[in-house]
Amino acid sequence: MIHRHIVAMATLAVLASPGATLAHSLLVRSQPERRATVTRPPEEVRLWFSERIEPAYARLSVWDAGGKQVDAGDAAVDPANSTTLAVRTPALRAGRYTVRYRVLSVDGHIVESSFDFTVRPAAAPKAIEK
Repeated sequence: MIHRHIVAMATLAVLASPGATLAHSLLVRSQPERRATVTRPPEEVRLWFSERIEPAYARLSVWDAGGKQVDAGDAAVDPANSTTLAVRTPALRAGRYTVRYRVLSVDGHIVESSFDFTVRPAAAPKAIEK
């Protein structure tokens, strides 16, 4: 009886702790990945989060090294998967880019961050010797 009482009290303490509350929606992965160097410019930037995000408050943008926004301005949460946010990135050239995002998770917490990726110039085709 005492053992069950101790277990019940420990369980209540864990559930009442701040860590037991709903977690923030965290970035799980991205395409391209954080700090990636790619040889083929991505046609879109896609982010996956640990929880559903609110479409009306989701923001995603891509900026070049000169501070110019270079995405298509069509960032949207995937209607089939409310943990995914994407924006098209037409015609990115070689260079460094910064991805900025701000999302509101369904638990009411705002998550805002950024990361970089680099598009490396494509290697010139080697001449074929005859």
